[in-house]
Amino acid sequence: MNTTSPTENILETSRPHWVSRAAFPIVTAIFFLNQAALGIAVGFGYFWLAGPLVLTASHLMHGLLIGFHEASHGLLRKSRRLNEIDGIIIGIFSLMSFSLYRAAHQLHHAYLATERDIELWPFVIPGMPRWVRVLAALLELSCGLLFTPFLFVRTFLRADSPIRNKKLRRRIWAEFATVAGVWVCLLAVVSWWDAWKYFLWMYLAPAFVASNLQSWRKYIEHVGLTGSTVNSSTRSIVSEGPLGRLLALTLLHEPFHGVHHRHAGLPHAELPGLASELEPRNPGEMSPFPSYRHALLDLLRSLPDPQVGAQWLRIHPGEE
Repeated sequence: MNTTSPTENILETSRPHWVSRAAFPIVTAIFFLNQAALGIAVGFGYFWLAGPLVLTASHLMHGLLIGFHEASHGLLRKSRRLNEIDGIIIGIFSLMSFSLYRAAHQLHHAYLATERDIELWPFVIPGMPRWVRVLAALLELSCGLLFTPFLFVRTFLRADSPIRNKKLRRRIWAEFATVAGVWVCLLAVVSWWDAWKYFLWMYLAPAFVASNLQSWRKYIEHVGLTGSTVNSSTRSIVSEGPLGRLLALTLLHEPFHGVHHRHAGLPHAELPGLASELEPRNPGEMSPFPSYRHALLDLLRSLPDPQVGAQWLRIHPGEE
């Protein structure tokens, strides 16, 4: 199911506010300020302050991970070179090859919620044992920092990998070698300076939480939906309140996820302007949720038997 609509004919009625367009550099700047404050708090033993700063760092890291996603679409920076550099750097600290993610993510858009949607494996495979799907959900939602790289590496290394281009595969191997090299050097420096306390508080703890936030967001977006259109296979969040709009800004407008699937070539700041496209037009489609809390409640009902895609209806006809 190719869900991407052409964007050339979309009329821009009003240019997004500069704050929306500058969301990524704003999130990045706040993240580094947060990290500086967190380092000071840990250094002076103010752990009562370090705890909340870890949580804010986690949310900001989550926003940076969405920047990684934007870079995979070539939309994070106007300069292609800077876009690649940002993607590779974020990938290193996410234990991920940027080129592998980009290639796999293209398949997610081209084959959304079908058996060929490798980002949503194993939930898109009809007949996959329930215990396998439940175990995969448990691992991804509780240890996304390791499960997410595993999901993409599995796609890359399997015998029938859809990523066959030899030049691309060499680049992916080179990026994984870079990831390994950087981490060996980084851990050596941490060990030499005996800075494990800072490593734990400033990277490992917030990265662990951020990766799980990303996994939960991914599940909120798609898991438990068995539709064949964008709006019936995607949960979107459109919040009218100031906190909801702030959250959408720090997540680079990813809550407007259905719009992104309809217009994958649009920069994130343009997505809110097309929120009307999220209203249901076909049977089985749902209206956008007013908050992540409402969407989460809808997701939780499906987690005991997680499925994605209309192909499941062939096994369980009549369940829509």
